[in-house]
Amino acid sequence: MTYARKLYERFRQLIHELAKFGVVGVIAFLVTEVGTNLLHFQAALGPLISNVIATVVATGVSFGGNRYWTFRHRDRAGLGRESVLFFVLNGVGLGIQLACLSFAYYVLGMTDKLSYNVALLIGIAFGTLFRFWSYRTWVWRATQPAAAATPGLATQGLPQANGHAGPVLPQANGHLVGGTGTTLPPMRGGTVTPGHDAPL
Repeated sequence: MTYARKLYERFRQLIHELAKFGVVGVIAFLVTEVGTNLLHFQAALGPLISNVIATVVATGVSFGGNRYWTFRHRDRAGLGRESVLFFVLNGVGLGIQLACLSFAYYVLGMTDKLSYNVALLIGIAFGTLFRFWSYRTWVWRATQPAAAATPGLATQGLPQANGHAGPVLPQANGHLVGGTGTTLPPMRGGTVTPGHDAPL
């Protein structure tokens, strides 16, 4: 197997999740980008509120795509919990976008359409990186492996020897063989004691 193949096998799940997340992200990005521009430059809304409205709509699209496609194989914690975490983390991602927009628009005075969109793209890029990491970490966590076998189960139900569970004693030439190699005579009634004949 080539090195590239081994590398793919090792990170296969991450690669598949990234690809699906990317498809959903492109759709959400278009909603955010087109919506923000329409609201700001066509509807004359403020530079930040335009992005907030468009991002909220894109977040709904992103939630459905990621929950039912990108991370559908991961653990489920209930729709309520997932929804709360998802929208809270998206709020953080939105904050990252708004910080970039605010810095470019109000601090640097870059109010033209090109500068505005460049700042928006940078904000979306940083926000998207945070979202992907946070979704995998907190919203849709990795499937938990099956619990390991409980120690001591192997001895349950085994016959007792001196009050303790022990292995079944095999027979050799009609005699029981103890766990330490001691040969015990056949039992004909009563209790067999190592080193003593059984009562006749």
